[in-house]
Amino acid sequence: MMTSWGAVAQTPPAASTATVPPPAEVRQIFELMEKPAVKQWMATQAPTQPLAQPAAQPSAPASTAAPAQPAAPAGEMSGEQMSVLAEFLGHTRTHFNLVSGAAMTLPDEVENASEIVEREVQPSGWAVVSFELLALFLAGAVAEVVFRMIVPRPRIKQEDGAVTTVAHHAATNLSYRVVPALVFCIATLVPLVLFNWPPITQSLAIAVAIALIVSRVTISVGRILVSLVTLPHADGARDVSRETAMFWFKRSCTFIIYFVFGWALIQLLAPLGFSNGSRYLVAYVLGLGLLAIATEAVWSRPAEGGHKSATASWMLTIYFVALWLLWVAGFNLLLWIGIYLVLLPRVLRISTLAVRSLDKAEAGFVARKRIAAVLFDRGVRAIIITIAAIWLGRILGFAADRMAAGETMVDRIVRGSVGGIVILLAADLVWHLARAYINGRLADSSLEGTISDDEKARRARLQTLLPIFRNILAVVIAVIAVLMVLSGLGVEIGPLIAGAGVVGVAVGFGAQTIVKDVISGMFYLWDDAFRVGEYIESGSHKGVVEAFSLRSVKLRHHRGPLTTVPFGTLGAVRNLNRDWTIDKITLNVTYDTDLVLAKKVIKQIGQKLLDNPDYAPHIIETLKMKGVEQFGEFAIVIRLAMMTKPGEQFVIRRNALAMIRTAFKENGIEFAVPTLQVSSEGHDADANAAAARYAAQKTNQAAAAAAGTEPAA
Repeated sequence: MMTSWGAVAQTPPAASTATVPPPAEVRQIFELMEKPAVKQWMATQAPTQPLAQPAAQPSAPASTAAPAQPAAPAGEMSGEQMSVLAEFLGHTRTHFNLVSGAAMTLPDEVENASEIVEREVQPSGWAVVSFELLALFLAGAVAEVVFRMIVPRPRIKQEDGAVTTVAHHAATNLSYRVVPALVFCIATLVPLVLFNWPPITQSLAIAVAIALIVSRVTISVGRILVSLVTLPHADGARDVSRETAMFWFKRSCTFIIYFVFGWALIQLLAPLGFSNGSRYLVAYVLGLGLLAIATEAVWSRPAEGGHKSATASWMLTIYFVALWLLWVAGFNLLLWIGIYLVLLPRVLRISTLAVRSLDKAEAGFVARKRIAAVLFDRGVRAIIITIAAIWLGRILGFAADRMAAGETMVDRIVRGSVGGIVILLAADLVWHLARAYINGRLADSSLEGTISDDEKARRARLQTLLPIFRNILAVVIAVIAVLMVLSGLGVEIGPLIAGAGVVGVAVGFGAQTIVKDVISGMFYLWDDAFRVGEYIESGSHKGVVEAFSLRSVKLRHHRGPLTTVPFGTLGAVRNLNRDWTIDKITLNVTYDTDLVLAKKVIKQIGQKLLDNPDYAPHIIETLKMKGVEQFGEFAIVIRLAMMTKPGEQFVIRRNALAMIRTAFKENGIEFAVPTLQVSSEGHDADANAAAARYAAQKTNQAAAAAAGTEPAA
């Protein structure tokens, strides 16, 4: 509309209407256009917004049409590239002209604004308006002071009888800092609704109320974060020291409060008649204050690790100055990218520390609730990153409706990028929730402790299957997320899926052993052939099952070595830890043994084993004598047997054998051992003859050796 007014002002009136006086509205338009602010704005808009062209232009004949431009030679910029560069430089030049021209017209605009304020305040009077503004500034603070007087800081009684204030209790501290801030915000809005504000004064009141509320919420949230990130661990250590947290809390609050009140001032300039150039100029001057706050924080920040790098301080200072220059030049995209690079990682780190501290705090909202803790942690990160991505899209000039319905290449890329970020965040949240649930089930199904046999078997099965399911789930979520992101960016994923299928078949043929191992492992787990913690034997491999992967099992031998066996080569498996085991003991006693007495003694030993509290829970059928196994060459072989839980038979057997030896000795029962008896009666002559022959043989051998001939037989 202002451009049209400029076109009308520059068009000479027709001769036939020269004697007719212009209407009052036209005279008001001419008077308005004579104001310096309007002239300055029109001057800055002329290069970028040309005057309206005639409605219709005669079309040039085809023969006189401009010839097609030849393509730019290699190594030279094309016309489109030159146009983009020219537009870029033109934007910078126009922005500088706009701001520099505002410095000349700012005094006149200030005088005009004062007149507007006088006309605004005149009906009510300065006293009434001042009282209303003072009430707006003080209402929240007064209401909060009254609330704190009525509701004092609560005290908490500890288990040892000591009483501590709320500052030492995380959950109550959180609520006590939130509620007064809510009281402040509600009380600040009361004068805004209660009083009848004039139009411009109402704009000022709204901006001030927003600034006050944001400032109070910033202080409250900052104190909560300081309390959380400085909570000590069990060993007394802290993630962030109290001094460091308070330093950054004060600087951050100062920065945000300065920024929000500067924003309120900039918002007030528009209804007071200030031009865009003047508003930019005031904003950039106020921005020097933000630059000073950031620079002071960089140079006075606490030393990390005992020293502070001057090089890092200079680099950050130059970086912040560069950000301010980008802002002044009007490069908002580069400005926000630079802000994100500095701010976003630190915001994510602080949010993570705060959530984890809240999780570890006593009586915290998410204490001892793994899913809630992960949902809170990853959810906060997802919200922060999503807001940052959407805001960056708006800085690029893509509103929500355009990003949703635009069909240009840039629209699709921006829409796909924002959608991809959301998809990756959702996948990250789903994965961490699933992993937290699985890890929680693994922690709750520990095999240690006094549990029943059925419960122990169920927990062992969970310990076996859940880690494999967790790995498979991670791969599935990652593949689905990547495919959805590519689809959102406009990439056809159908050929990718088909190609992946073909590649999968080729890899399957080329890696038959791996496929065999994976499929065999699936069937072993399906058959529940073994579990983590069980002792198995398969061929030459034996040991306790320690862990699984998709293609192999790890067996820990009882002597220590760890063997990794592929499922495909495992073969038949003998599980020594299922249900029960029968241990058989064989004893050899002499032929004069009283078998009835032996059976009675063994029965007594079996009863003693049952009476022992260390062995009784593991014995299913105690030690019994089964009877005579066979008559040997030197002994009667008797067989003993007992049924125990898997893996417990070895200890019980050793103690049973020791008890059997003692009991047999006390009852006169002897163990039979093979013996060799040699008798010399009636054989002395034969022995003497054999000795004589042996002596003669030795003599012949000695003589033959001396003569060098064969000895006689």
